[in-house]
Amino acid sequence: MPLTLLSPPAAEPVALQDLKDHLRVDGDAEDGVIAAALASAVRAIEARAGLAIMTQVWRLTLDAAPAETLILPIAPVTSLDAVTVSGAAVSLSAYEFAPGAPAKLRPAAPWPAPANRIGDVVIDFTAGFASADDIPASLTQAVKMLAAHFYENREGAVAARVYSLPRGVDALIAPWRELRL
Repeated sequence: MPLTLLSPPAAEPVALQDLKDHLRVDGDAEDGVIAAALASAVRAIEARAGLAIMTQVWRLTLDAAPAETLILPIAPVTSLDAVTVSGAAVSLSAYEFAPGAPAKLRPAAPWPAPANRIGDVVIDFTAGFASADDIPASLTQAVKMLAAHFYENREGAVAARVYSLPRGVDALIAPWRELRL
């Protein structure tokens, strides 16, 4: 079930100055390091929780049509943009779509039969919160905490200590993680 990012977010969920205030950093000398820590924190949280924090467009490629309702692997999904089977676009009205977290997609009738080729079913969708103001405070706090951790601990490990992620970050993103059996 390969996922491909088609359109990355236009901005990060936390402004650089807000993160600098959180870190209690004055001046611009560390802006590059702080911006890198911010981007890394956002991508790490998104990957760990199956989230798209800011609006972004994704493509899900399947080898065959799902046998039942498909739960999209990234949340929150705001729109279903396109469905293609064997290279032919399928009308979006042929599907029942429930946006949100998790988002569900089910055909109103049987899926069109793919030509039995690898990657024959392609689903494009938009996920993420529309603006930084729409992001739950717990996710914004998790981003700040993890970015601060990355900023303060620039090495993965040293001889005397192995670093791990702050436990608070996991606690803040836990409600957003989709557990699957």
